[in-house]
Amino acid sequence: MKTKLAIMAGLVLALSPVGMLMASEMQDVAQLQERWAEVNYQIEGKSQLTAFEQLIEQADAMTAGNPGSAALWTWSGIIKSTYAGAKGGLGALGMAKAAKADLEKAMKINAETLDGSALTSLGILYHSVPGWPVGFGDEEKAEELLARGVALNPQGIDTNYFYGTYLLDRKRYQEAQDYLQRAQQAAPRPHREVADVGRQKEITEAMAVVARKL
Repeated sequence: MKTKLAIMAGLVLALSPVGMLMASEMQDVAQLQERWAEVNYQIEGKSQLTAFEQLIEQADAMTAGNPGSAALWTWSGIIKSTYAGAKGGLGALGMAKAAKADLEKAMKINAETLDGSALTSLGILYHSVPGWPVGFGDEEKAEELLARGVALNPQGIDTNYFYGTYLLDRKRYQEAQDYLQRAQQAAPRPHREVADVGRQKEITEAMAVVARKL
């Protein structure tokens, strides 16, 4: 049972500027990740691109209001990266660079925030973007970052999925299968139902590709 002193200390923290900032930050992060899942998995075509552009504006406003939040910079980078992937082509390279900058800011503040999501997301960017002289793509850097993400969150659905798809693209099929199976077996995440359903569908599709290659 909590003592009166402990209860009062908790109340003071909750009502302090730090406590309010933490609560506000968590609320902003939840809004971004929930809307990202809806836009990424439930909207298609031009409507999806428009929704991503609106979400980018929202993320930019949040990071401007709280520039010390590694979690908000991470989600800003994830949103911009996903938008670049949805848009495709060389015209998306500028947004991919903006995503890279946001993820690097997050890592500079705290590379381990959100179980290393910035590491994983930046790793996928290095893997997906063309290399020099067109872009900043770098397969060695990609694997280094993806492996660090898995080390921080070894049972995570996203860390294992993205490392698995990286290995699949590199034709390392047995390794890819191992990480994709880990992703498939990941525990459901609270309040992330839409994202989990969408990710599990992507895992199933990747597993089917691996099965054909082995």
